[in-house]
Amino acid sequence: MKKLLLVILFGQFSLTLLAQQGSIQGRVFNPVNNEPIPFANVLIQGSDNGTVTDENGFYKLENIPPGLYNVRASFVGYKPKTVFEVQVTLARPVQLDFELEEEASDLEEVVVSSEFSRSEETPISVRKLSTNEIERYPGGNRDISRVIQALPGVASTASFRNDIIIRGGAPNENKFFVDEIEVPVINHFATQGSSGGPLGILNVNLIKNVDVISGAFPANRMNSLSSFFEFELKDGRRDKMFTQLTIGASELTLSNEGPLSEKTTYILSARRSYLQGLFRLIGLPFLPTFHDFTLKTKTRINDKTELTFLGVGAIDQFVLNFDVPTEESEEEREERLFLLNSLPISTQWNYATGVKLKKFRSNGFWTYILSRNMLNNRSYKYLNNDESNPANLIFNYLSQESENKFRAENSIFGKGYTLKYGINYEYSRYYIEDFSRQVVSDGEPTDVNATSFFHSYGAFIQGSKKYYDEKLLISGGVRMDGSDFGSTAANPLNQISPRLSVSYQFANNLFWTSNVGIYYQKPPYTVLGFRNNAGILLNQENDVRFIRATHFISGIEIQKPEKNRRFTIEGFYKRYSNYPTSVQNGIALSNLGADFGVIGNEAVRSDAEGRAYGLEFLAQQRLFNDFFGIAALTLVRSEFTNPNTVGFIPSAWDNRFIVSLTAGKRFKRDWEIGARWRFLGGTPFIPFDQDASSLRSNWDLFNQGIFDYSRINEPRLNSFHQLDIRVDKKYFFNRWNLNWYFDIQNAYNYQAEQPPRLVAIRDEQGLPMIDPADPSRYLLRSIRSTAGSILPTVGLIIEF
Repeated sequence: MKKLLLVILFGQFSLTLLAQQGSIQGRVFNPVNNEPIPFANVLIQGSDNGTVTDENGFYKLENIPPGLYNVRASFVGYKPKTVFEVQVTLARPVQLDFELEEEASDLEEVVVSSEFSRSEETPISVRKLSTNEIERYPGGNRDISRVIQALPGVASTASFRNDIIIRGGAPNENKFFVDEIEVPVINHFATQGSSGGPLGILNVNLIKNVDVISGAFPANRMNSLSSFFEFELKDGRRDKMFTQLTIGASELTLSNEGPLSEKTTYILSARRSYLQGLFRLIGLPFLPTFHDFTLKTKTRINDKTELTFLGVGAIDQFVLNFDVPTEESEEEREERLFLLNSLPISTQWNYATGVKLKKFRSNGFWTYILSRNMLNNRSYKYLNNDESNPANLIFNYLSQESENKFRAENSIFGKGYTLKYGINYEYSRYYIEDFSRQVVSDGEPTDVNATSFFHSYGAFIQGSKKYYDEKLLISGGVRMDGSDFGSTAANPLNQISPRLSVSYQFANNLFWTSNVGIYYQKPPYTVLGFRNNAGILLNQENDVRFIRATHFISGIEIQKPEKNRRFTIEGFYKRYSNYPTSVQNGIALSNLGADFGVIGNEAVRSDAEGRAYGLEFLAQQRLFNDFFGIAALTLVRSEFTNPNTVGFIPSAWDNRFIVSLTAGKRFKRDWEIGARWRFLGGTPFIPFDQDASSLRSNWDLFNQGIFDYSRINEPRLNSFHQLDIRVDKKYFFNRWNLNWYFDIQNAYNYQAEQPPRLVAIRDEQGLPMIDPADPSRYLLRSIRSTAGSILPTVGLIIEF
């Protein structure tokens, strides 16, 4: 009888779950004036489930089984918009708002046909990713910096770092904006003066969309040479509170959202890692740990005024593990001692906060943004890690970068044209406390303690116009920037940045677009604030300049909106000038940035040149018949000049070719499987100077090899490839959802070649052995270095 009752109850429970349905609700409005669009059509593609908005622009779609759907909104006189892969659950209604832009033609002439969404400001070199594409990306481990590696022109490294290398440019040539507020650091354990790090800061649970712009930069964006990342975070729920808990292999994440009042919503996230315990358990010689947080609030003051607050921050700590494993091979012991004697102890924290005020009117809006960001970076190292004696201190580095920024922009929208103009101002502070025996100034160890202040300013204007029934789009703009870090840089007329784009629609879904533009970027603060022991800003005396890049881009795009497909091919050429070159090593800083530490804390000259050029191919299939995929091929060359060489030589980012294939399939009962395969050409590297490295005076100081800059980038690594696999299973219950995933990075355990390491041969006590033939030297040997191991990850996502 008990068994029978359980069967009956379970059957009723199952029938109840099957009977329950999800829903989608939201608002359809005009983004120009923030006014609602009443009686707009909202439809789930491939079904008869549709509705129309009420007089306030609100709608609700009901009786939707849990799953992924493409949802389309349209209205006569407006461009239709489709949001792909909307996840419907039973836990709560989906909040989905649509921004529909007006057509330039008169209402009676509008024919809704094409889904092409070329931006009037940036009609080429823009790739878009949605929240579901980011979350389920194989090998991405829910990290946006890894997810974008599926896009054309984006190179990745075989190591565990998130260096963003786009179209042959250095990792420090990218800028990041979250809801139009600049966030300079998006990776934990970031390399100062660059952008990379091992793990992203932004929680993908909060990301609505991301646009990666690798060319044709809009004039209201400044200070980048390779790309802009435009992150749009979700707005908090307007109806009730909702929570998401994510338990991964290395961290715990808690997200929460909901209304604070009738006019204000919030969404926040906090994450804590437990990598330190895991690394100690498996016996690694370094123990990292990190925390991060994100908070966004949005207040609708009235129908024409919105106020957004954003806060993003992270705390990172890196210590050494001196525990001796119970068992280790001689090679493992050698590797462990090398790392312990070369890696510094470091701590880092950063934050970015800002407010955005948007004031609408009938034909556009004003946007005011006030923000502040700060990076604190400290690292130190003692000889043989013995901190008991102050004389053992090899270096002690502390620096802070803080920026206070203001932007004001006016956007005007007319029939067939747009106009935007604005100004910006930035007040920044750079503090450095640097003692180093490794770097000598006038025969003495470096010993600097100083603060520098900089003022930067700029203005822009940009417009676009459509002709011939909107088939021809012409967009152009100009901006100028100045900063008081150098005499040349202080005059904005020396940094005038014009840009022009032309786009033509040859057929319903065939477009050709070309762009030419000149862009400028400030050198990193480590360069701008570098001083010698006398406190002199040497790089200001050397008249360090803005780095300049001229872009030429042309391409075609074919859209298949009925099947959610697009194909693109683009050719690009970038020409660099004024790139900083190290006075000491004679190497362009464009070759640095893919390692931990600090880039640019030295005297430089703005005399290096460079070029990067190539072709990109993209085939993208958004969700259609339960299948999705991205195929990207990039052929690229990246070359720079250096004082030690003649002419252009390959840069550190010269992969030659990049292949990325990603595909996935949804199955019944809410199973999903995806895979990604990458194949990249090997990059050049700088070999070691064996003679200089073996000197005891050098090895005791650096505990690692010294590079031979006279042979910069002569050798090249072998190509590498990697397969990543991900499996997802979702469960939808009445008030909560459960999703577990299994992610495998480097599924077939490919060992990618890395630059060889130079290590000291050590005795039983772990001390370097002196060369009996030359007592002034240690015995060194080169060991093969590889990166890559199977990395399985199991995660659990609970929503309630």
